[in-house]
Amino acid sequence: MVQTKVEKQDFQTVIRERHSVRKYDPTFRISTEEMKQMIEEATLAPSSSNMQPWRFLVIDDQAKKEQLLPIAFNQQQVVNASHIVAILADKESYRHAETIYSRAVEIGFMDQETKTRMVERIVSESSPYRKTDVAKDIGLVDAGLVSMQFMLVAKEHGYDTVPMGGFNKAQFNEMFQVPERYETVMLIAVGKAAVEAHASVRLKLEEVTFWNEIV
Repeated sequence: MVQTKVEKQDFQTVIRERHSVRKYDPTFRISTEEMKQMIEEATLAPSSSNMQPWRFLVIDDQAKKEQLLPIAFNQQQVVNASHIVAILADKESYRHAETIYSRAVEIGFMDQETKTRMVERIVSESSPYRKTDVAKDIGLVDAGLVSMQFMLVAKEHGYDTVPMGGFNKAQFNEMFQVPERYETVMLIAVGKAAVEAHASVRLKLEEVTFWNEIV
């Protein structure tokens, strides 16, 4: 398998030429080192109270991708893309509050008093992060933010992606023994396009934007 890097792209190229790609070069593999770098860059995305509820299940084992193929309704990119990244949302992200805010204090981003107040608010029994349905909703939003960031990061690195909601979630969770605390949000195929991506049109600005009131 080929493991190499491709030329990085500037921001305008990234946002204007990022398109969903479903046909990938099956011989091309992104290195583990670069995948780690892309995920780390993706985690710079914003999240509610900086709880960072996103989790990444990276699938690069070809046998597992073959197993996943029917679960993902036989979408060929599952086996041909370099990696499949499952984006999960942690419905118990509050458990990391102490770690996150302690590190913020250590680095000097926050004082101890603010850290104590924030952690107590997040972990208290009345906290929305302790209510499963609310925590799930928060996690879905934040997982969407990190997913888009990952796809933009991948494009900046010179790779292509496609977000996938078309898969049997129950079967996926069973195959990978996903714990109940995690909500499986989407799969993202990432790799080198085998054919040029098709451009797509967008609604005009005035068709999607309201100013001060919805009309």
